[in-house]
Amino acid sequence: MTAQPIQPHDPDRVPRTARGIAAALSAERRTQFCEELMAATPEEAAAVLRRWWCEAQLDTDPAGDRLTAEALAGTLPTTRVADLIERRRRAGLPVE
Repeated sequence: MTAQPIQPHDPDRVPRTARGIAAALSAERRTQFCEELMAATPEEAAAVLRRWWCEAQLDTDPAGDRLTAEALAGTLPTTRVADLIERRRRAGLPVE
């Protein structure tokens, strides 16, 4: 398993609200989001918002298309998890 942060993300790029999520999506995806949210029970609504917020974050990432293409082509640079853990240990950061 490998992991590598691509770039720091801006958590405020898409506000964590239904309005913010809807504004970040294309018209077609906005319709899907609204339909899912309107059909959700109160218990399901938070999960719908979380999932679509992630989708909106990905959709608004300026490097998204390039990263998707590299991932599908198998050319996206990666780092081994063990290397990341060791780097965090050396820096005195938690690894748990």
